[in-house]
Amino acid sequence: MKKSLAGALLSVLLLGATAATAAPATALDTSTPTTATAAATPKVRAVTFAGTVALSNCSGSVVRVPNSQPTDPALVMSNGHCLESGFPGPGEVIVNQPSSRTFSLLNSAGSKVATLRASKIAYGTMTDTDVSLYQLTSTYQQIQNSYGISALELSAAHPTQGTAISVVSGYWKRTYNCAIDGFAYRLKEGEWTWKDSVRYTSACQTIGGTSGSPVLDQATGKVVAVNNTGNEDGERCTDNNPCEVDQNGNVTVRPGINYGQETYGIVPCVGTGNKINLSAPGCTLPKP
Repeated sequence: MKKSLAGALLSVLLLGATAATAAPATALDTSTPTTATAAATPKVRAVTFAGTVALSNCSGSVVRVPNSQPTDPALVMSNGHCLESGFPGPGEVIVNQPSSRTFSLLNSAGSKVATLRASKIAYGTMTDTDVSLYQLTSTYQQIQNSYGISALELSAAHPTQGTAISVVSGYWKRTYNCAIDGFAYRLKEGEWTWKDSVRYTSACQTIGGTSGSPVLDQATGKVVAVNNTGNEDGERCTDNNPCEVDQNGNVTVRPGINYGQETYGIVPCVGTGNKINLSAPGCTLPKP
């Protein structure tokens, strides 16, 4: 798992334990497109830090689904392995657990503009995916009115191979730019297994503390995944060294390659009032 800083200090789990103390470099594509290529390239929406947050040990973002309303209590998304209660075990799902955790809200330049507070952990798991959703004491409208910052929208569509993406870390105030290289049918790391994970191209060399960062489609600005892990040492299916397992059980190890968990599957599970409804039609998130 892409190591949270607390995890890096307290255990061997999560990506980049040794790298967590070093300042990450932003991975940028410095190639210059030809005139023909530039003309054919769709306009790219500027990616900024607005709406991202810093947790005590991880990164995250204020997110909404397409049907969220301005008066709904806002949601913050991070990783399941970033929960203050520790890593959920395999098969464990947390819902509606009280929490008063705080988050530093960033503006477009990466400066802190507010401290947001949770009222509860609405959902958290490390089974099939690696995600946490906190419900805040503030609504989207209150955040917009007070700080001029809008929530990032979760895409309702499965991400596409080749899409240009940005992993935006509120903890480090760093952005990593690359593309979706493909998808892992199963991604296994230690005790945990995740389904249909996003594999990045090698340019996204994310480190500890980037756990929970939103992965943005550069063309739409929508969230397509949540950053969570990478293979550090070339080991096979161990902590900090996830491996890919295909439909036939074949195992592939990709040293130095990093991954995120798709977020489109969250959208059907968020109902009226931003309440998590695991029984809603189309919701396939693991249930308690």
